[in-house]
Order: sequence, then structure tokens, then C-alpha cells
Amino acid sequence: MKDKDVDIEALQDFYKSLCELIGVDAMLVVYQHYRGSQLTIPTHLYDRKRASRQVVRKFTGSNSMQLAREYGYSQKWVHKVIRDNKNKG
Repeated sequence: MKDKDVDIEALQDFYKSLCELIGVDAMLVVYQHYRGSQLTIPTHLYDRKRASRQVVRKFTGSNSMQLAREYGYSQKWVHKVIRDNKNKG
């Protein structure tokens, strides 16, 4: 199916809003890949375990607020990750 073949006015609400958000071509890719699937969209963009590894790697001693913003977790969480990592080693 090509984007010129898509009748946007007849789309399911989900696909119509997705089309408005990312465009017809990208919506069709999502449709082809996930059609029929039940999707749960996680609240956080980054996986907690993977983000914690990155936080440990990037932590300079004074950038916890920046890391919290970057990964979408709290500054308290960043401090806990750093503390837990120190306790392991």
C-alpha cells in the first residue's frame, strides 16, 4: 500500500492520530509491523537497567540532575543507582 492510496478520513482513530503525528509513510510501516498486536507503551523511554548502566558510566560526581533529566528518572533514583554500584564493588 502506498501513501497516495490511504484515505486518511476513513482511518481508525489510532491510525489517524499516528498519521498526523509521524506521517502517512511511517504510519504504514507501524501498521505493517504491528497490526493485530496489543501494544503497551512504557511510561519511560529508557529501560531502567540499561539507563542505570549509562548513569554509572556518565556520572561525574556533580551531574546527577542532568542525568535524571536525560533518562527521565528522578535525581533520587540516580543517587540510588550510584550508591548501589559503589556497594557492588
